Amino acid sequence: MPTNSTIYAAAEAARCLLCNDAPCSKACGKADTGKAVRSLFFRNIRGAALSAAGADCAACTTQACQKACTRRRIDRAIDLPFLMPCIVAQNDALPSIEGAAATEPSLEIDFCGFRCENPFVLASSVITSTYDMCASALKAGWGGVAVKTLTYAQIDETSPRFDLSDKSGIHFSGFKNLEQLSEHPVDKDLQWIRRLKQDFPTKLIIVSIMGSTEQEWEELARKSAENGADIIECNFSCPQMTYRNMGSDTGQNSKLVERFTRACRRGTSKPILAKLTPNLSSPHDFVQAALDGGADGIAGINTIKSLTTVDFWTSGNSGVAGKTAVSGYSGRAVKPIALRFMHDTAQILSPERHTMSGIGGVVNWRDALDFLLVGCSNIQICTAVMEYGQRIIEDLTEGLTLFLKACAMPRLDPFVGAATGNIVTPAALNRNTILYPEFHKEKCIRCGRCYISCRDGGHQAIRLENGRTPQLVHERCVGCHLCRFVCPVGAIGEGERSPK
Repeated sequence: MPTNSTIYAAAEAARCLLCNDAPCSKACGKADTGKAVRSLFFRNIRGAALSAAGADCAACTTQACQKACTRRRIDRAIDLPFLMPCIVAQNDALPSIEGAAATEPSLEIDFCGFRCENPFVLASSVITSTYDMCASALKAGWGGVAVKTLTYAQIDETSPRFDLSDKSGIHFSGFKNLEQLSEHPVDKDLQWIRRLKQDFPTKLIIVSIMGSTEQEWEELARKSAENGADIIECNFSCPQMTYRNMGSDTGQNSKLVERFTRACRRGTSKPILAKLTPNLSSPHDFVQAALDGGADGIAGINTIKSLTTVDFWTSGNSGVAGKTAVSGYSGRAVKPIALRFMHDTAQILSPERHTMSGIGGVVNWRDALDFLLVGCSNIQICTAVMEYGQRIIEDLTEGLTLFLKACAMPRLDPFVGAATGNIVTPAALNRNTILYPEFHKEKCIRCGRCYISCRDGGHQAIRLENGRTPQLVHERCVGCHLCRFVCPVGAIGEGERSPK
């Protein structure tokens, strides 16, 4: 059960600006306070404790870290003197991993016959559009990159290219993207891709391509393979193309998916991934079409067709010169959709012959683990890198490594697809019992949120004692747990499961 101090710590971490070259760390001098708070935000508690271990907040009289905090320029500084010992206490409450494994766990994993040092890859987008950006990421510890989509089409981009559906504090909840493919000539992109593979021979280089004819697909696949690609990714999914029969127009036509995948197979013997669109009721026919065309695996999802905001006013500064368009939606909000798509895809694939690259809403190591558990052996990330930078690889790899250590597992492979047996049809779910909520009065702040939600959106199964204290009415409760989810301080937990 989370305590109120844990809730407060998480809220403070969410307020942190996650500064570049954090001033608080420099001011402290004993602990990397900036990294500790960042790790806490990315749910890497054990890693956060390692960064906070040198802090001696109880003996500190200057509070120099707080005085250096950039957040002071907005409202108030992050409560670092509270956070550092709180992080250590949260870590101490976890099962000890001392002596859990004689050797450090490895994040190495096989993907399409390539042994990757870890499963994390920069997704094909603006973040992989130049040699310098890709080289920087590979030096930082990313396992590979998926190069921004090569095409012979003339690409003319809008300004601005991005929009937000909402901004929760300083964090994106959803991100709209109007960007298309590489604006560079194909031969120019191939030159730096060849150099990238020469400079980083052990890193995974995926080259994304998109053609408009079978000849273009075949030629792009062949040239990419000749210039260093380890894997060819067929982009059948970009939702904002300005050309017909490209992007998601292709991805929503199973015959074209098969034809163009087959054309790529004629161009190369390298592994081929079909990057499919989520704008489908079911991926089944499209996955099968890609496999029939010769694909070795599936990448998904690309962004979801969306409208983020509709502006009544026609100001020239709104949207793109006063206009907007349906385009791609990404960010943490799309993760559940991506997981569903990849789970459904896994039901079609043969694990011995095919593989999956999961994309969509991954921000921290725990998000990545969810994709591994549904069967992905490779994780591509874009929006989180755009928001927080390439440095998130530190917490992705550290968090996953420390998780393996806590599980006394030496490698990742056993986790790939391990949760698929727990994902069943609605008809197969237990419908004969009720899991009642349990109220912890010592944590309750008597705000009444649970009462309001149950009264107006549930089954009127909560009454207030003495005007403020919630009390469960068992005979009315159906165990929906709406009350637990709206509680702001974690004062409602899971009780006992009983027969109906």
